[in-house]
Amino acid sequence: MTSSFAGRIAGIGTASGTRIVVGMWDESPFGTFADVMVEQPSGHRILIAPRQAVADFVASTYAFDEVRIEPVSIARGDEWSVHTRSLQLRFTPGKPLWVSLVLGHVPSVVRRSAWWARLCNPFAGRLMPGVRTYGSAGGGRTEWYAASRVCRLTCARATWEGEELGELAPVTPPVRFGFASSPARPTLTTLTSYVRDA
Repeated sequence: MTSSFAGRIAGIGTASGTRIVVGMWDESPFGTFADVMVEQPSGHRILIAPRQAVADFVASTYAFDEVRIEPVSIARGDEWSVHTRSLQLRFTPGKPLWVSLVLGHVPSVVRRSAWWARLCNPFAGRLMPGVRTYGSAGGGRTEWYAASRVCRLTCARATWEGEELGELAPVTPPVRFGFASSPARPTLTTLTSYVRDA
């Protein structure tokens, strides 16, 4: 059985060293939802999920030191915002990166396939440091990503538990939630994530 999650992922670094990955899923086995992964400068990894069923699935797929159940609200426009009890984040998407043009020429039936993600995997990190397209989802499962558009982020600001996190910065060091990090360059990526059972 293969589960699919269609939506967007924002990967953001901050001057404080905190890195944030936001998943905004329009279609999934859990309906529409958003979740947040935070890695603090100490390396402490936190998942914020809107309900327990989502938290259980995500925590079985990725690695965290702490899980919080909090409402996660998203507002989209010229500036996007993400709000939970712990995190307040605003970011502005910019122009698509050159890789979007390349992705646009790959037929969707090919782009969605596991074999294509496996083929692209060795090259993805060379083109966009931090990125991988195929790997383990834990418990003998496999995960792969099918991206269709990647936009740079031009600015972002965030607070964590009321403390300012500083200016937008690269996502470095890479986050350690799963087999891949988000790109080192802060981006908003349109994609579908697939998780296939063993």
